[in-house]
Amino acid sequence: MPTLSVPACVMIFRDNEAMNSLDGIRILDLSRVLAGPWCTQTLADLGADVIKIERPGAGDDTRSWGPPFLKDTNGNDTPEAAYYLGTNRNKRSLTCDISKTEGQALIRELVVHCDVFIENFKVGDMARYGLDYASLKTLNPKLVYCSVTGFGQTGPYSERAGYDYAVQGIGGLMSVTGERDDLGGGPQKVGVAVADLFTGMYATVGILAALRHAEKTGDGQYVDMALLDTQVAMLANLGANYLVSGKTPGRAGNAHQNIVPYQVFEVKAPAQAAAGSRDHLILAVGNDGQYAKFCDVAGHPELARDERFAKNTARVKNRAILVPMLEQIMLTRTKADWLSALEAAKVPCGAINNLSEVFADPQVAARNMVSTWQHPHQKDLKLVASPLKLSLTPVRQDHVPPQLGQHTAQLLQEVLGYNHAHIEQLQNKGVI
Repeated sequence: MPTLSVPACVMIFRDNEAMNSLDGIRILDLSRVLAGPWCTQTLADLGADVIKIERPGAGDDTRSWGPPFLKDTNGNDTPEAAYYLGTNRNKRSLTCDISKTEGQALIRELVVHCDVFIENFKVGDMARYGLDYASLKTLNPKLVYCSVTGFGQTGPYSERAGYDYAVQGIGGLMSVTGERDDLGGGPQKVGVAVADLFTGMYATVGILAALRHAEKTGDGQYVDMALLDTQVAMLANLGANYLVSGKTPGRAGNAHQNIVPYQVFEVKAPAQAAAGSRDHLILAVGNDGQYAKFCDVAGHPELARDERFAKNTARVKNRAILVPMLEQIMLTRTKADWLSALEAAKVPCGAINNLSEVFADPQVAARNMVSTWQHPHQKDLKLVASPLKLSLTPVRQDHVPPQLGQHTAQLLQEVLGYNHAHIEQLQNKGVI
């Protein structure tokens, strides 16, 4: 099993090459879809060797979650869905049927050579296969074992299947997302699977902490991650508001529960806009000083002196009076005019971009948030890049999201020393 021979804080460099943060860490990844793969993609970006275990012939469910699918050089769809490509960079794929005895034995052999094991099967499934933490830690006491489920390993919901959509509802997010009920609103989910994504990021943090502990003590541990736990934690200030006040918050649309003005406003459409079109911007005033600056830019300094609005506490209490006044003021100028003036005055504001505008944005380009990969089906595959910017151990770009089973033979030879005959025997049995 790979071990770190120096403290984690010591930097090691190869000839003319910076070490990745997680060089020497090997991860056996039995997760699929989003939360688990999001975690292991982050760890892979940081240099960990992630072995993605997939079902022979099928693989990760998200490979087929399209369209859109990656096109080949002739413009035809390939088996690789964009969804899959966005969550599996820098990994290597090994196919293994863990429902077969030989497949379970193969996983146990690999565990001896790994630092981390991550899975997102239903509670109890891994025990049926002899791949639960209690079984595997006897083979590798330093193993960090992470389970990702909808509701965790304990509690009355533990055996339920967990899906992001349902968890956004159960965990309260949909009760505070969407337009106000008195304006005809209703519960609304977030546009991306945030419970999955946040659980993946929290799992990353938990695994790194457990690895640090294992490095210091030689003891691995079990990391129990649940989408519902994460969703409740994500309620952040709204959760604290409720626990402190006892008052249940409702939906506020694009407004903020604790800050005014902090919301979307409609603005004057530009002269060249089509008839009936509407334009909007975000005004995000975070303190009283910024509010005073906004009032100056808006040409209404008296609103900053009015005792009903001078302090944020007063503005929140008098939201129903102030916001309609601001709505009329914001309609007097175009988005471009407002953004230019507000940015010059250092009043937080922003456009509402579609994805075409996002990826054309000069700041997004300057931050290198699109990466280009050489995929067997497409030589200039563009994917969203990692947001992690490390000065001495930058994220890597080594492995394009793998094709199903692409690295099976290579990994069995490299990690376990299997010869060609042994690999062929497993293939013939349908194990790999």
